Amino acid sequence: MDPQVRRRRRRIGLIVTAIVLVVLLAVPGGYVWWALTAPVSAPLVQTHEPPVTVPAAAAVALPSTGASAIAVAGGDEYLGAQASGIWATSGTGEARSIASITKIITALVILDRHPLADAADPGPTITFSKADHDLYDQYYVRGATIAAMPTGSSMSLHDALATMLIPSASNYAEAVSTWAFGSQGAFRGAAQRWLAANGLTGTTTVEPTGLDARNTSTPADLIALGKLAAANPVIASIAATSSLSLPGPGRMVNTNDLLGSNGITGLKTGNLGEGTYNLLFTASVPVGTAQPLNVTGVVLGGMTRANVNHDVMRLIDSIRAGFHEVPVATRDQQVGTIMTPWGSAAQIVVSDDMTIFTWSDTPITVEMTTTTPETYTDGEEVGSITWTAGPNTVTVPIEIDGTIVPPTDAWRLTNPGELGRE
Repeated sequence: MDPQVRRRRRRIGLIVTAIVLVVLLAVPGGYVWWALTAPVSAPLVQTHEPPVTVPAAAAVALPSTGASAIAVAGGDEYLGAQASGIWATSGTGEARSIASITKIITALVILDRHPLADAADPGPTITFSKADHDLYDQYYVRGATIAAMPTGSSMSLHDALATMLIPSASNYAEAVSTWAFGSQGAFRGAAQRWLAANGLTGTTTVEPTGLDARNTSTPADLIALGKLAAANPVIASIAATSSLSLPGPGRMVNTNDLLGSNGITGLKTGNLGEGTYNLLFTASVPVGTAQPLNVTGVVLGGMTRANVNHDVMRLIDSIRAGFHEVPVATRDQQVGTIMTPWGSAAQIVVSDDMTIFTWSDTPITVEMTTTTPETYTDGEEVGSITWTAGPNTVTVPIEIDGTIVPPTDAWRLTNPGELGRE
């Protein structure tokens, strides 16, 4: 072969070999560079709202005997607007004897004729006659509560009303109502007009003391009466007084021995013997809301005063127990996961304990909002959870527990199918 041709062929062979070697060396290097720099898919984030367990419905402990009614003001946003009317009742709504609760009506009717400016206003002076003094003996033989009323002694209208209401002195009820209207007949007419004017059509009074069983009222009317009495500063102040000492009557103790217990602030007891024990009451009950609840209630037809007192205490306790902090989340409670193809993982957790204040079994709604993590590092905040129950809303952040680390070079080189995706 021509030496020149042979040299040309050798030169071409060397060039091809060089090209093959370059290709063989360049392809692995290029793959390594690509594998180590190619983007990887974003971590997969999955979340779920935490479950909420709603407590059982509160059981309002109404008396099982007689009849009762209750109204609650100041809690409409929790209990509903109807609560400040009549919220709950037990027994029948028929009229029953109210005994000395009558004296609340007597006091309101007297003050309608002779109003006092405020609870500190003594009002006009009443001078008791021989006829007034004789009432002491008349009511004594009837077994009624009485207080001394010496002939010629004087007392302010305020103190006379206090003597009528605090120990429930029946002789004062008649004497002061006669003073106010001139006669018992005139008082009865005024009382009937006052009851009608205030919509108390289910209430009947035939005399001012309550000793006559024909003085009757319904639970609904008595709730309305209790609100009227509580709104009158004179009666509200007197009814909240546990004891008082005055010249003439001396020391007097309120017949309502629940005053100051469980928030009780008034109003009046009444009974005509076993099975007719009654209590018209008001109470200011702290339950955890911004302001205490204002409760007006009545229990009629209790067997004994102790039974009635027990029923009222149990009723107020049951209302208080119905308001509670409901746990909705605990710190580090898992609400999501972050997963990667290369095996790095983290959790999404609640950042703190959380409760929500509510009444009874009020429904609790939950809403979770999330954001895309930026660093995927431990403690990064990635959203929040909000719970709502009635008027209250609480929110707690959610965060990453753990850190997502990048894939290793070895994983990148051996998992080309997971590369190049964002």
